[in-house]
Amino acid sequence: MSSAFDEMAAGYDDDPFHPLVADKLISFVPERPALLVDAATGTGAAAFAALRLSPGAVLGVDISASMVDLARTKATSLDPAGVISWQVGPAVPLPVPDAGADAVVCASALHFLGATALADWARVLRPGGVLAFSISSSARFKPGGSMGELMPRDLRIPGSEAEAAGLATAAGFSAASAETVAAHMGGRERLVFAVRAVR
Repeated sequence: MSSAFDEMAAGYDDDPFHPLVADKLISFVPERPALLVDAATGTGAAAFAALRLSPGAVLGVDISASMVDLARTKATSLDPAGVISWQVGPAVPLPVPDAGADAVVCASALHFLGATALADWARVLRPGGVLAFSISSSARFKPGGSMGELMPRDLRIPGSEAEAAGLATAAGFSAASAETVAAHMGGRERLVFAVRAVR
């Protein structure tokens, strides 16, 4: 799987929708988390956005070494204090002890991770910790080819905000809510559901 995302890395930051979604997810997280984990961080959009929360530490994890290499390169200017740690590896399970994180964010990657990711995020979050993730709408997300083959079959892509929030509720989270994030970019309408929930 990592090779498919390695091939996407060079042009990943050309898409302005990624930082837009990352900013929305970070807006769901209270300030000063001791540890915020960015699962499937890609080139680090959510991890870098999280710096405005004055976190104690941020961990960005991604299976793609090429994506993480780009994130580390950007960190020289975007994170000169070295608040963010980067790790190449699978996002499930996260390399975090039980109840070790105050927040977990995941920008538009849950459909590649599957429902097991939600259970793992519940594991790593402390009671009261915040989960923020985005996921595509079933009305717009029509994966095909090699990308479609990478998707696990244990997760139903939601068709509404209520269904998106229901993914978190079904995994044992409380106070789950969702908002639609939409933008017209590159000649097409982009849309995801942004979900906030509490452990």
